Amino acid sequence: MLSLLAQESSSGGAAGGLVGLVLSIGFTVLILASMWKIFAKMTQPGWYGLIPIFNYCVIAKQSGKDWWWGLLPLLPCIGIIFLIILLNELSKLFGKGVGYTIGLIFLPFIFLPVLAFGSAEYQGPQGKAF
Repeated sequence: MLSLLAQESSSGGAAGGLVGLVLSIGFTVLILASMWKIFAKMTQPGWYGLIPIFNYCVIAKQSGKDWWWGLLPLLPCIGIIFLIILLNELSKLFGKGVGYTIGLIFLPFIFLPVLAFGSAEYQGPQGKAF
C-alpha cells in the first residue's frame, strides 16, 4: 500500500515538474521576444535586447545617460536601485509613467510584452519624438 502511494506521488511530481519546465521556457521565450521587439522599436538591432547587461547599457545610452550606467545594477546591495532607475528610464522612453515602471518591476512577463507588442511608440529621451 505504501509503495503504491509513493508511486502516485512521484508521478504527480514529475508531471508538475514538466509543467513548471514548460511554463518557464514559455515565459523565457516571451520575455526574449518582447526585449527583441522593444529594442527594434528603439531603432536598435533587436538582438541587443537579448544580451544581459549590454541591454542595460543600451537603455542607459538611449535615455541620455552614459553607457556605464548599465553596469551599475551589478553593484552589490545597491544594484537593485539602479535597475529600478533603468526600468524607469525604459518606461520614459516610451512615454510611460511611474505606474508602468512598477509594473515592469513586479510583473515583467505582462508589462514587457504590452510595451513591445502594444501601441506604445518610442519617444526618445525626455519624451521627445523621433
